[in-house]
Amino acid sequence: MTSKTGESESLQAPPREQWSGQLGFLMAAIGSAIGLGNIWRFPGVAYSNGGGAFVVPYVIALLAAGLPILFLDYALGHRFRGSPPAVFRRMSTKLEWLGWFQVFICFVIMTYYAVVVAWSLRYMLFSFNIAWGDDAGAFFQHYIGVDRLGSEVGYSPAVVMGVAVPLLLVWAFGLVVTALGVSDGVEKANKIFLPLLILMFAALVVRALLLPGAGEGLNALFTPKWSALLDYKVWMAAFGQIFFSLSVGFGIMLTYASYLQRRRSNLVGTGLVAGFANSSFELFAGIGVFATLGFMAHNQGGSVSDLEGITGVSLSFITFPTVIAQMPGGALFGVLFFASFAMAGLTSFISIIQVVAAGVGEKLDLAPKKASLVVGVPAAVLSFALFATRSGLPDLDVVDAFINNIGVVASAIIMCVAVAWVLRRSRLLQDHLNAVSESRMIGLWWRALVGGIVPVLLGYMFFQTLWTYLSEGYDTYSSGFIAVFGWGMLLVVALCTAVMTLISWKTPVDEFEPLRLETASEED
Repeated sequence: MTSKTGESESLQAPPREQWSGQLGFLMAAIGSAIGLGNIWRFPGVAYSNGGGAFVVPYVIALLAAGLPILFLDYALGHRFRGSPPAVFRRMSTKLEWLGWFQVFICFVIMTYYAVVVAWSLRYMLFSFNIAWGDDAGAFFQHYIGVDRLGSEVGYSPAVVMGVAVPLLLVWAFGLVVTALGVSDGVEKANKIFLPLLILMFAALVVRALLLPGAGEGLNALFTPKWSALLDYKVWMAAFGQIFFSLSVGFGIMLTYASYLQRRRSNLVGTGLVAGFANSSFELFAGIGVFATLGFMAHNQGGSVSDLEGITGVSLSFITFPTVIAQMPGGALFGVLFFASFAMAGLTSFISIIQVVAAGVGEKLDLAPKKASLVVGVPAAVLSFALFATRSGLPDLDVVDAFINNIGVVASAIIMCVAVAWVLRRSRLLQDHLNAVSESRMIGLWWRALVGGIVPVLLGYMFFQTLWTYLSEGYDTYSSGFIAVFGWGMLLVVALCTAVMTLISWKTPVDEFEPLRLETASEED
């Protein structure tokens, strides 16, 4: 029997969870993209790479790499309707391993991402009475236990209870939300947390702009250093920032797109909104951060260029608390900042869990609740054992560097090359994007970027980073520590990828017929 859409009913995919509508998907996609990196990474990267001039390579990177890979993720997930392993297997049985590689990259990321969110929650409470006093740096080191490690950095199994308690809450939240399913859990959480995040961060930015010295901070961020545009490292920094901040290339957006309805889903329009919303929030965060840093410099009688710790962990948990202790109404400012920071992290955290739970759930034929527990409990145990300990910060630093700069970038390169050159599916996916979207703007330019420009640029980043790690190590960590938490974690990802690829599917994942393009294009 054939349905009116022309698809064989016997070959249609089993019932799949769906977003309640386009808005639910859009908010979830934006919530995933807007995460910790938007607040603690972008301002520092922009400042150290040309200031206002950095906007030029940043926008070009968004258009030339970020959006094309985002569209590729959307097209793959929506057309083949599954988690990364199911999608790549449906494209070619020899490519299923790439899907599992993406799943286990997400598995590792969620183990340490949860810890940073836990720090944020704890600091939200610390902000009520400015618990860190006049020495935010020493307070942070004592809070996470790193000051008790000794002179040589090495793994410590001693759990820090001040980290473990909020971490337990973060994991409970993440697993409950994903267990409730896509529409009742993930979508509803984003509909609550994303508006709250924007409102609270807007209040924080307004307060920051009213501080003495805020103008000097903004001048430091946005004054263009045009000579920086001649430095290739600035351009690579722009492409790296866009690539990581959009959450593309390692299964998140692919998985989210698979829950859209099969017909008109306006993938191109949604992708444009999500991409520009993410970048707008990054610029917004830059304004808030540097207005605050301008106040700090003003208080110290110097300039922003004299300040240290303007990116990453130092910015969020040392520099900002220092400013909060110095400013009038600092307690409220601190609560707003760390609450916003935690919410940005939570919306991204649940998207990462969803990738892993969806992949394992489809392979083993598990309901969302069971899949969330099967993947969440081991991940939570690993999270506590590695990152809620006295060595949690150095453990996290090395794992994050290797998983992101080696694992995630390799995943995106392989995906682009496999789709464009090995399987030659880029034209098919181009047609799919145009067929289900309101505009038919995807053309040869997109295929050229996905199959050529993007893999070349990412390939350069990958080999440059790989050579640096092999020849110089990473930061000041010992070779043994890097071998365990850097290369060792990548090896674990590879082994888990091989094991899950060899396990048989509990459901007939190969019996699937994608949406027929002529039907989609003819529908109103």
